[in-house]
Amino acid sequence: MTRRIRIGIDTGGTFTDVVALDEDSGDVVTTKTPSTPGNPADGFLTGVRKVLDRMGASGDDITSVSHGTTVATNKLLEGKVEALGFITTEGYEFVLEIARQAVPDGYGNSYFWVKPPRIVPADHVKTVGGRVDFEGKEIRPFDEERAGAVARWFKDRGITTIGVCFLHSYADDSHELAMRDVLRREHPDAVVSISSEVLREYREYERSMTTLVDAAVKPNVSRYVANIRARLDDFLAPPVDVSTPALARADTSARLPFWVMKSNGGVLSADEVVNQPITTVLSGPAAGALGAGLIASRAGFDKVLTCDGGGTSTDVSVVLSGEPTLTTEGSVGAYPSKIPMIDVVTVGAGGGSIAWISPEGSLKVGPQSAGADPGPLCYARGGTAPTITDAHVMLGRIPPHLLGGEIPLAVEAARAGITELAERVGLDIDRCATGILEISAWNQANALRQVSVKRGLDVRDFMLTTFGGSGSLLACRLVDILGLAGVVVPQNPGNVSAFGLLTVDVKNDYVQTSVARHSTLDHAAVQRTFDELTTNAANALDAQGFSRDAHRYTRTVDLRYFGQAYEVRVPAPDGAVDEGYAAALASRFHDEHRALYGYDFRDDPRQQVEWVNLRVTGIGPITRPVLRELDPAESSTESMRARAHRGTRPVCFDPDTGYVDTDLWWRLDLLAGDVITGPAVIEEFGSTVPVHPGFGVRVDALGNLVITKEA
Repeated sequence: MTRRIRIGIDTGGTFTDVVALDEDSGDVVTTKTPSTPGNPADGFLTGVRKVLDRMGASGDDITSVSHGTTVATNKLLEGKVEALGFITTEGYEFVLEIARQAVPDGYGNSYFWVKPPRIVPADHVKTVGGRVDFEGKEIRPFDEERAGAVARWFKDRGITTIGVCFLHSYADDSHELAMRDVLRREHPDAVVSISSEVLREYREYERSMTTLVDAAVKPNVSRYVANIRARLDDFLAPPVDVSTPALARADTSARLPFWVMKSNGGVLSADEVVNQPITTVLSGPAAGALGAGLIASRAGFDKVLTCDGGGTSTDVSVVLSGEPTLTTEGSVGAYPSKIPMIDVVTVGAGGGSIAWISPEGSLKVGPQSAGADPGPLCYARGGTAPTITDAHVMLGRIPPHLLGGEIPLAVEAARAGITELAERVGLDIDRCATGILEISAWNQANALRQVSVKRGLDVRDFMLTTFGGSGSLLACRLVDILGLAGVVVPQNPGNVSAFGLLTVDVKNDYVQTSVARHSTLDHAAVQRTFDELTTNAANALDAQGFSRDAHRYTRTVDLRYFGQAYEVRVPAPDGAVDEGYAAALASRFHDEHRALYGYDFRDDPRQQVEWVNLRVTGIGPITRPVLRELDPAESSTESMRARAHRGTRPVCFDPDTGYVDTDLWWRLDLLAGDVITGPAVIEEFGSTVPVHPGFGVRVDALGNLVITKEA
């Protein structure tokens, strides 16, 4: 009997995490396998085989595979953007130089700041005559002769990746479409991205950069997805007679849906990702935020901050009522990308982040990382600098091994490295190690403030959901620093991102700039634009196999006060756009503006509201896993100790009190209702939770560890 199994696979720098859901029984099975950076498809397929073996299933039982990838992100973060060309409107060749006047952290902290490196060299920027205005009216015709010369120029120099962004093409894309036709004719080998398909929104610099980022990652993402798709098809294809190759691989892609995670919290078919590669730039962190948000919401927490700790960095985000907050003001590395993405802030505070001394003699941590190879000193693979992981293992907060004993850690190597650093900075060894962790905790706390306090949210109202291999190591300290309500640590925290891939709907975003004053708004025109965007979203969902009955749509509008440079996004519920509807949205805008900035102009008739962008998201819903409850625990502490206690280990939580014998607990043997009081260390296969003195842990009905500070 064929089973129905959905698989989520998140490929990280060190491990490939796999979660499989049996849709009939509701069973969820997790596993990990080492990543294979040389060819990620190897680790991908190994993970598929491994999880199927654990379930006693075969490839025929798989109904879909969802994948989170960092291919696009890594290419941009590493600065490996090969020869890239840019074509823009005549007279606007310096749009990339002008950019935006934005200095990180303000001028006071950025004396030596310079603009980030160009994504396109100046000599690879070419212009073509022709012009439309902001209303889409043609002022000058498209110069096809010049366009042909530009296409041949790029071809002669072997530049095969090109971005096209003409002025006001969000209002009329005819010139960009004509330029693409010329490139196809004169330079058929070129990979081309045009802004009217990538981002149909105003602001020329952001639209140009977003289009160029899309073009830059398109070749790599296309090759990567095609390789995974082919290897997956080979794995699932039935045996064929090699003498009749035409029979092989018949319609495999139609038989097995293969989805790729998008930055906006949805997934997209692998075939469509090739046309929209920029949508995957935050693929991995987005899945983690969704998975953590769903788990916390099912546990009864509606206001949640997520903290995804990896080997190199920590990603944080906000989840309200199970839904992560979105932004269009994000960036990847130095490059702005104005696409809908989950509002994730990344800080260089992962397990491999290196501790170092600044020229002024201060102890610093990150953003440099030892990575997975050679890794921290305790990995004994040639690492030369102490890291956050070394501090944890030296202080006894993590065991002297990883993955339940599979990877032994060299505690003395960590101690030696931190001793040398402590001597240089003038601290004793325990204060140096705890100082490393304190700096890391404050780095994470500042990132959490950035997605909460700086968005007008009171961080004290939130629970923190920690996951990832290193995400829970500083949980108690973050509660102290931020005044959080508590912490939720899900089951299998190292696999939450892969689990999140099984909770994700298909999503397609569509936007149209349509600037108008609220007082003179053409309600019928707004309705027509919403209808056109909805039709585009419906057609995309049709193409991905969703029946019209299953389609769902969400609408939003970007509003601002006239004269402001940036907008506030406001939900636009279903309904006919008329005067009352528009007034309700304007009122909601005043509320959102006050929440974000502390004031509004609701009662000032001189300050007019301006409508800027209309947005529609088409959603193809996918069945989400059911979180099962654990068996309740017996009432006695003795029974918990008999089944879950694993001895003691000296652990240092505070250098003033030194090392104390600390109870060790094996998480898989804990049951719902169990209560643990700190100091304690709760261990499992892929993660560890140090519970500081003064904190308590309760195992809830879903198996989450709920950590709160005692009165």
